[in-house]
Amino acid sequence: MKTCTQFATIRQEYEREIRFLSAHSERHAGRPAAKSSAKHAAWTKTRMARALSGHFNRCLECG
Repeated sequence: MKTCTQFATIRQEYEREIRFLSAHSERHAGRPAAKSSAKHAAWTKTRMARALSGHFNRCLECG
């Protein structure tokens, strides 16, 4: 699958946020903050998938 640079940029930003939230969740294991960060990481993965598929469908270079 060939993608454009904007696709890669969007993906990198989401992956960075997911890594941050996951690391925060691991650091604060057993606390409410960990559970919240884990939920936000899961939601961010869903948002990333939606953003990337939407971009792929609209972008002339990716499609």
